[in-house]
Amino acid sequence: MYNLDLKKVNMKLGIIREGKVPPDSRVPLIPEQCVEVDKKFGWQVIVQPSSGRCYDDSEFLESGIRLSDELNDCDILLGVKEVPTDQLIPGKTYLFFSHTIKEQPHNRKLLQAILEKKIWLIDYEVLMDEEGNRLIAFGKFAGMVGAHNALYTYSRRTRLFDLPRMKDLKDYEEAKSIYRQIVLPPIKIVLTGGGRVANGAALVLKDMGVRQVTPEAFLKEKFREPVFTQLHSTHYVKKKNGETFDTEDFYKHPDLFESAFQPYSKCADIMINGIYWDKRAPAFFTREDMRQKDFKIRVIADVTCDIAPESSIPSTLKASTITNPVFGYNPETGCEEEPYQPENIDMMTIDNLPNELPRDASKAFGRQFIDKVIVEFENMEKSEVIKRATIAKDGKLGPHFQYLKDYVSGKNFADVLP
Repeated sequence: MYNLDLKKVNMKLGIIREGKVPPDSRVPLIPEQCVEVDKKFGWQVIVQPSSGRCYDDSEFLESGIRLSDELNDCDILLGVKEVPTDQLIPGKTYLFFSHTIKEQPHNRKLLQAILEKKIWLIDYEVLMDEEGNRLIAFGKFAGMVGAHNALYTYSRRTRLFDLPRMKDLKDYEEAKSIYRQIVLPPIKIVLTGGGRVANGAALVLKDMGVRQVTPEAFLKEKFREPVFTQLHSTHYVKKKNGETFDTEDFYKHPDLFESAFQPYSKCADIMINGIYWDKRAPAFFTREDMRQKDFKIRVIADVTCDIAPESSIPSTLKASTITNPVFGYNPETGCEEEPYQPENIDMMTIDNLPNELPRDASKAFGRQFIDKVIVEFENMEKSEVIKRATIAKDGKLGPHFQYLKDYVSGKNFADVLP
């Protein structure tokens, strides 16, 4: 980190109005944190007015934060989700989640516009330290809401208990008060992953009174209470040639592995998927597997939300929405149907889950931004953290994202794609 006096920088940070549809109500800095940035670093924060934020304009004004539709004089612009191309200000420096690093087809035009407008795009998702650990993320809250919604979906499917939507609660404290009152049936939940998402999901399951058991016990024992198990890669994949599993080998060469998940699909009622998936890695199961009579899972909460066919869950046909969180998947036809049908599998695939817990998520995100990221702005041109997170600058792809050249040019995509 740079040992310099940030108050000498005298920069202006602009918090943009979220323009993506469906809308997102999160904010990268809450009102108190805007004040903290000003007092601690001497940076003025200007907020674009918005009627859809989880923190009202009045809360920013009451904290002494300036509101303005005009952000052209700001040095750095902070958002959350992708910015519509017609709202991008040429030549500016932006931080937001662009969702382009996996060559997502629906965001190709966004990256093209960023390059054309010579925007410096720093993506939150790839702000990492030297060891590759993310510095800032909403992942914990995605996992928390994902787990809640998994149980909500199961409650709607079975009518065995009642659980309100997370979006209808004030905050997580209210959710915990509800968890203490519900009585869950003896369901079995398989949770995949070991990062922020999965650990956030595990937190909620434990707060709901769901006991964690080992993968071995999950497969072999019978339970009279709700239980969950958390699977890491060593549990759900195996080497194709039969060699002993090695984690480093899997991360480097995921194409040499195949799924070992089948035993869990035969005994779990609910699956919560919280992994970071490499498209070279195997899916957990195939559509053919889902048609088998011994495929027991009836609810899948896919927090990862990679869209089929390049996905770890082949039934993730689309991202659902906070308004319509669940769709049914017919294993026989492979098509989407109405949810909660006896023979179908219910899919919860919301791709902006933290927006159901926006105040808590925004507060935690802003804390990470102040504690771990803002110091890198002191000397952005020399910051290795910023360099690693630079998707584009001055009309060119960043040094770590040269592999996106074909994605930008459209060579790997049909003309019909957006």
